[in-house]
Amino acid sequence: MAILKIARMGHPVLAKVAAPVDDPGGDEVVRLVEDMLETLDDIGGLGLAAPQVHVPKRVVIFHLPAARAMVEDGEAEAVQMTVLINPVIEPLSEDKNFGWEGCLSVPGLRGLVPRYTHIRYSGLGLDGGPIDREAHGFHARVLQHECDHLEGVLYPQRMTDMKWLVFESELKHVMSAAAGEREAVKA
Repeated sequence: MAILKIARMGHPVLAKVAAPVDDPGGDEVVRLVEDMLETLDDIGGLGLAAPQVHVPKRVVIFHLPAARAMVEDGEAEAVQMTVLINPVIEPLSEDKNFGWEGCLSVPGLRGLVPRYTHIRYSGLGLDGGPIDREAHGFHARVLQHECDHLEGVLYPQRMTDMKWLVFESELKHVMSAAAGEREAVKA
């Protein structure tokens, strides 16, 4: 196994639509997934898409620790590490909400991004077996973010107002200002 280099915003691999995987259990895919798992463990993220490690294939991995779900959604919807090959996302509601996102390919920045609140996702596992699940809230957000990488889309391209693209070091100031704006509106 190996820790792979993360492609950063501006690299051409991140702007291309990824190719489908023909053999989910093939040696090449198994090695890729092992390396992606090691890379994600090393960097400490929640998810990773193959294009982020310079492989233009439709493979994502993700997990959602209960503690992180609790912080984001106020509930503990933990999701074990999942390998999803050739994923398809279907919105189950037109409802969207805004949430702060970061990305290993856009280091040091956070952005306020609208995402569907309820989705169904399907695809294949590493064993070739079908995966078909529903996701709400932060779980849905993580999946949409990772699958966007397979379409050549980074989260800043989903943002509706670029004033909410900020450096992580400044996020506390932005959050404080936003809270002040909400209080002023209530008064």
